[in-house]
Amino acid sequence: MAIEIKELHIKINVDEGKKRSGTANVSKENKKDITAECVEYVMETLQRQKER
Repeated sequence: MAIEIKELHIKINVDEGKKRSGTANVSKENKKDITAECVEYVMETLQRQKER
């Protein structure tokens, strides 16, 4: 039997004021690239959902 997830709730807390040890330094340009990829992926997913 297949399981279908109809809703997915994700909650995150971001605190940029604190620095963690061991985290990679990411440049602003790299952050923009990552953000753009994420937005593109979400938009494609939403478009596929509309088509159904």
